Amino acid sequence: MFFVLPVMATACSGGGRGPVIDLSGPPAVNPAPVSRSDAGEELIFAVAAVNSPLSTFTLYEEMAHLLGERLGMPARLAGSRTYAEINSLVRSRDATLALVCSGAYVYGRNEFGMEPLVVPMVDGKTTYHSYLIVSAESFITGWEGLKGRSFAFTDPMSNSGRLVPIYELWKMGETPDSLFTRHIFTYSHDSSIKAVGRGLVDAAAVDSLVYDYLVSGGDEVALNTRVIWRSPPFGINPIVVNPNLDPVLKAGLRRELLDMHSYPAGSAILKRLGIQRFVSAEDTAYDSIRAIMDTVGIEAGP
Repeated sequence: MFFVLPVMATACSGGGRGPVIDLSGPPAVNPAPVSRSDAGEELIFAVAAVNSPLSTFTLYEEMAHLLGERLGMPARLAGSRTYAEINSLVRSRDATLALVCSGAYVYGRNEFGMEPLVVPMVDGKTTYHSYLIVSAESFITGWEGLKGRSFAFTDPMSNSGRLVPIYELWKMGETPDSLFTRHIFTYSHDSSIKAVGRGLVDAAAVDSLVYDYLVSGGDEVALNTRVIWRSPPFGINPIVVNPNLDPVLKAGLRRELLDMHSYPAGSAILKRLGIQRFVSAEDTAYDSIRAIMDTVGIEAGP
């Protein structure tokens, strides 16, 4: 499956932010800001490029248009390269709904009460993992083998691509600056995979949903990598709204997303994304992320 935003503020601490490397190419969505008046007249679905291979953005655009048709509203897709920018669109209500990562959701929940609307079910589960990946030819077998190596994080707000590796280093008594000779931010899970597969870095932490989607699709660069560690499960990336969104619209969006698997047009989009169906979201599913933030001393809000 592939749902991310990925199905998206305050950056994670724990070591300096390395340089940015961008392997994803130009965004496939319109990054232009939207006005609140537009948001009131349109259904605007915001998706971050961090969690989504470019090939999936057409599907998210189709999903936005389908939701708009069923709710009798014009609709479009809006996007950005970072989770912080997507959270900002939800906070200001310049986006009607958004796909965010689980880490970004925890930040948004603490900052302005971001509300989880639904979550995808993938292979019968509503969880995902952080993968530690290396080149297929690498002799590295775990976190300890990364001493003196180079590493790729995704986004400062990413759970799988930033918070989890910071936590694993914390348990070792290390930080990115003490363990790695060099670390970068790619701002995309597929870009982190490319960075490892092309030998630009020795290792990366990535979202299991993105990695499994690319490998199952036969992506040549992803196939040139291997998983050497898998985290415990975390609550999957949710579709969210501002808590002050019009209650009638909020209820309509939830209803349509929960029913999307039940009719041909909706089912076809979900199948191509690897989603079985959407199910109701629970805030408690993200308590394990909050616990990690508390443990390593990362603030989950202002």
